[in-house]
Amino acid sequence: MAAAEDSEDRFAVLRRIMVEQVGLHARHVSGKTGRAAISGPVMEAMERVPRHAFVPVEMAPYAYLDSPLPIGCDKTISQPFIVALMTDLLEIGPGHRVLEIGTGLGYQTALLAELAAEVFTVEAIGELARSGRRRLTDRGYANVSFRIGDGSLGWPGQAPFDRIIVTAAPDLIPPALLQQLGPGGRMAVPAGLEEDQRLLLVARNAAGRFETQEILPVRFSRLMSGAEAADAQG
Repeated sequence: MAAAEDSEDRFAVLRRIMVEQVGLHARHVSGKTGRAAISGPVMEAMERVPRHAFVPVEMAPYAYLDSPLPIGCDKTISQPFIVALMTDLLEIGPGHRVLEIGTGLGYQTALLAELAAEVFTVEAIGELARSGRRRLTDRGYANVSFRIGDGSLGWPGQAPFDRIIVTAAPDLIPPALLQQLGPGGRMAVPAGLEEDQRLLLVARNAAGRFETQEILPVRFSRLMSGAEAADAQG
């Protein structure tokens, strides 16, 4: 018991250091992002959520590096700074309904659940989806709904959404996700060809018109096609 407590205390210290590094990184690239800092609520959520609980056990010692990490199935958990930036771009309020495309093992999902009223998360790979759901349930997140399926199709039965976040990169933003973003909504999505991806912020005004802002170059796993998603759902 004492050893487990010591381990959690050590992870808590590493988590605080990670959050400080995220803050420094945000200031360093503020000229590109237009944001001098990550908002307080996002930083506080990052300090609460144990990233080591959302990576494979062999990756736990490296969980608080400001770096992407493998999570299995040829997928990765994103770099903490990118997670923080994308979350911050959404400007999530406590009453918002958020759609996440790409549950992975649930780290980004947990941060969203800390900030929003409801999170609807879609994962194409059945193995990751089930593990992510178990990890989130074990941590007591009761405001998350799960679906295994093609993320490019979103979740039509629960639309519209106030916020959408996409954690894999399509060549072009899927039309279904644009349609499911409600008026006044915001979407953070990486898009482009593998060697030329950009993080985009899409805003939809009250009249339903879209405005897209390019934030900075990124590198994400490719969003699976419909056929690939169907093959991965087992």
